[in-house]
Amino acid sequence: MTDTTDDIAEEISFQVFDDDCKLLGNLLNDVLQREVGNEFMEKLERTRILAQSANNMRMAGVEDMAELVEKQLASEISKMTLEEALSLARAFSHYLNLMGIAETHHRARKQRNLALLSRSCDDVFDNLVQSGVSPNELYEAVCKQEVEIVLTAHPTQINRRTLQYKHIRIAHLLDYNDRSDLSQEDREMLIEDLVREITSIWQTDELRRHKPTPVDEARAGLNIVEQSLWKAVPHYLRRVSNALKKHTGKPLPLICTPIKFGSWMGGDRDGNPNVTSKVTKDVSLLSRWMAMDLYIREMDSLRFELSMNRCSDRLSRLAHDILEQENSSEDRHESWNQSSTKSQLKIQASSLPSQLPHRADQPSCTECSDDGSQYPRIEFPGTDFKPLNRQDGQTCSYHDSSLNPRILSNGSSVASSNGKSAAASRSASFNGNQVVAQRKLYAESQIGRSSFQKLLEPRPPQQSGIAPYRIVLGNVKEKLVRTRRRLELLLEDLPCEYEPWDYYETSDQLLEPLLLCYESLHSCGSGVLAEGRLADLIRRVATFGMVLMKLDLRQESARHAETLDAITNYLDMGAYSEWDEEKKLEFLTRELKGKRPLVPQSIKVLSDVKEVLDTFRVAAELGSDSLGAYVISMASNATDVLAVELLQKDARLAVSGELGRPCPGGTLRVVPLFETVKDLRGAGSVIRKLLSIDWYREHIIKNHNGHQEVMVGYSDSGKDAGRFTAAWELYKAQEDVVSACNDYGIKVTLFHGRGGSIGRGGGPTYLAIQSQPPGSVMGTLRSTEQGEMVQAKFGLPQTAVRQLEIYTTAVLIATLRPPQPPKEEKWRNLMEEISNISCQNYRSIVYENPDFLAYFHEATPQAELGFLNIGSRPTRRKSSKGIGHLRAIPWVFAWTQTRFVLPAWLGVGAGLKGVCEKGHTEDLRAIYKEWPFFQCTIDLIEMVLGKADIPIAKHYDEVLVSKERRELGSDLRKELLATEKFVLVVSGHEKLSENNRSLRRLIESRLPYLNPINMLQVEILKRLRCDDHNHKLRDALLITINGIAAGMRNTG
Repeated sequence: MTDTTDDIAEEISFQVFDDDCKLLGNLLNDVLQREVGNEFMEKLERTRILAQSANNMRMAGVEDMAELVEKQLASEISKMTLEEALSLARAFSHYLNLMGIAETHHRARKQRNLALLSRSCDDVFDNLVQSGVSPNELYEAVCKQEVEIVLTAHPTQINRRTLQYKHIRIAHLLDYNDRSDLSQEDREMLIEDLVREITSIWQTDELRRHKPTPVDEARAGLNIVEQSLWKAVPHYLRRVSNALKKHTGKPLPLICTPIKFGSWMGGDRDGNPNVTSKVTKDVSLLSRWMAMDLYIREMDSLRFELSMNRCSDRLSRLAHDILEQENSSEDRHESWNQSSTKSQLKIQASSLPSQLPHRADQPSCTECSDDGSQYPRIEFPGTDFKPLNRQDGQTCSYHDSSLNPRILSNGSSVASSNGKSAAASRSASFNGNQVVAQRKLYAESQIGRSSFQKLLEPRPPQQSGIAPYRIVLGNVKEKLVRTRRRLELLLEDLPCEYEPWDYYETSDQLLEPLLLCYESLHSCGSGVLAEGRLADLIRRVATFGMVLMKLDLRQESARHAETLDAITNYLDMGAYSEWDEEKKLEFLTRELKGKRPLVPQSIKVLSDVKEVLDTFRVAAELGSDSLGAYVISMASNATDVLAVELLQKDARLAVSGELGRPCPGGTLRVVPLFETVKDLRGAGSVIRKLLSIDWYREHIIKNHNGHQEVMVGYSDSGKDAGRFTAAWELYKAQEDVVSACNDYGIKVTLFHGRGGSIGRGGGPTYLAIQSQPPGSVMGTLRSTEQGEMVQAKFGLPQTAVRQLEIYTTAVLIATLRPPQPPKEEKWRNLMEEISNISCQNYRSIVYENPDFLAYFHEATPQAELGFLNIGSRPTRRKSSKGIGHLRAIPWVFAWTQTRFVLPAWLGVGAGLKGVCEKGHTEDLRAIYKEWPFFQCTIDLIEMVLGKADIPIAKHYDEVLVSKERRELGSDLRKELLATEKFVLVVSGHEKLSENNRSLRRLIESRLPYLNPINMLQVEILKRLRCDDHNHKLRDALLITINGIAAGMRNTG
């Protein structure tokens, strides 16, 4: 039932899977018995049995009887009270979520138990060497690989974070239950823990009551790093290194990392007015803060581990220098505060207020486990937050939290209620009397603590020959703490006057002492220690840097044109928007070659234009050290790219002039995003035009290492022309872009904007990468992971390790053994013909049929999806009611709910039928067997057809759609049957999902719970559309949406 992982085609042990489902289901029944009573439980069980019976009859081919049973089920559901409907929806929704947890757990279990996992580094490296790839070639390809996974906040994650964490705890308990050494008492405690978790889930509100802000979304992304990727990355890199050493004789270089991470959370402002320049700056600083916090935690563990005395001369000298500096620093501080001892300054501050208790995602029965952090989960700093009595080891200054008037002597904080009070606090901190008073308060607060603190931490060694690693790493920790404190001040807009040598600015600065410790251990014969926690930390720094995930910015091309329009009008140069393409190119190229700023400081513009200019200013202030790419959505011309280059250059000139020094980092990569079919067809021409401009080509070579990045969008192209046409146009666009870059000797990185569902370009990662055009994946790749896919693929460390391996091996194979292009021109001609028929059929229904829009609104819960509060951005780019301005996510989401999944298959059947009826059936079967791209496209469509359900879709039409539009629904269902028929003809399969028995079995196991939720949703929609202000009905509907999303294992 899932296309969320790459192992969907692999068999799982259904015996143990069924055992876990039965265990969780029985425990949920026990909880419900207590919570809702016997009478309701009888109704629930009757509903499940009716649904199971109807399903069994359909599988046995007894369609008439199945229809009668389904009508009986629908009739009984229609007579339920609102309270009963709400409880039924919740119960079945939780059943489906628990089944999903069991399924994920068993995939992870299988990976652990297999001696050689397919598509693992060991497996793929071995196959490549056996096929003739030399060890040196393999080693070079892995070391040079550059893959970036970009996490986005697309609104498809239906579950609240609270419930996600509870689900993770249940997964941990299932993992614990697999242990063979558990006593009877242990198992009883485990069952009690499970009961507590399930009870807690039942008593928790499933619905988000408020829309998340962009900062909330960014925090969710950072939590994925903390809860999973932080642990997964070192494990993954060890696998890569061990496999390389086994097959090439050389391990992966320590600071080489084939995969890095990016983010759009807080940077994607395309159609989202809530993402402002301030949000982007705050999220970037927040990401840096989180990185420092994670490194500080690791530093404590590392200092404890590296207690040895033997070290290299270089490390010994460094430790000696550090001790001397600390002694001189202590002497300076004694003049004003005798009670502040050196040991106090070295002790880390008390933990910040806890947002999520330590090991909140771990069951209580595993608390003895020594894995994981010993720190509570940290709450991010905000404007109403202050650390308590910090003793960071930093030089006390007027900006130290201990001297801030907002910190009382007892350690409590008083938050500024508005900008005025904040400003008053800042000015007060510079008042001499206030400073004296604060010093007194600080000193008094330390009375009696000094001797107690000495008990907590022994006096540090006075000789560099004693525990030198601890001295050096202690110094690194103090600098990290100062770096974190500086970021807190910046986030709170407080004065910050740290000297550059007091904090870390770049990852190279942090790596330097760590690598020195690593080299010292190896030189002293302690390599086994160097390759442990220290090597893991160095690899984390190499992967996550100082920001964890570099933040991309994204904005629509029209917004840049509006900004330049305002500027040229202000300068009396005319309206930029009215110029033709050549005049725009001439103007932009001339200004880019110039050395003066274009935008006067005195310019007065509308708020929308000002926001664009402010964004470029923030980009100049942060630079490429913190930010990744600037993505231009709806790009269609070379001027779209040059406009951003000009606005970026102008902002950097202005900021550099104010700072009196160059801007930090380099310029951002400017990445055109081609989304619609029309723009995809012109992508190659746009890149050729850009590279033909001397200034631009030299800029790419000088500032971006001769690398051009181009993004292709799967969602809007699919909504524009249908899935098949979108897939073919994307394939051709990539070929054209690669050819254009090759013509000018420029390397290209393709950035794939893939959604989670197949209707938006989703599907198994391995299959997707292997079906790209030859030459389009040459060791480099960027790809988005969106919404619920982020949690599904990276929510657990063991799952994340598997996904990272799959990315690495798929890109490696596509680089060293690229897929074959179409063997004959005839193949391309047939693809073109299928695409044309498919597109014409799709658009004639979706865009040209006057009844379709009304049918869409009646037959699906699209209008009600906005109440889910799952994302910060609006569901439409513009206020138009048409399909064109509806975002791709709600478009796919709505059809997934009705189980019709129309965007993934509409048009495909017509295209295949048209070509088959002309006598090309055998040609298509040959293409399917020999061309990976075509096979992948057909297999994904076949997979989604297996998830479609005609009787359920028909039920929506019969109850919700007006009589005059029901014929359209009937025609669409015939279209679905025709698509199934011709997909099977081409693939040669007798039934859907024949090559994926696990998927088919999983689908069938969910139907007794999924079908009743669909019927319940139909009934609730019917009632709600007659009483649209009934909030309880709306809640019931939203819970059915959650349940169906859990059953389908994806949303949009």
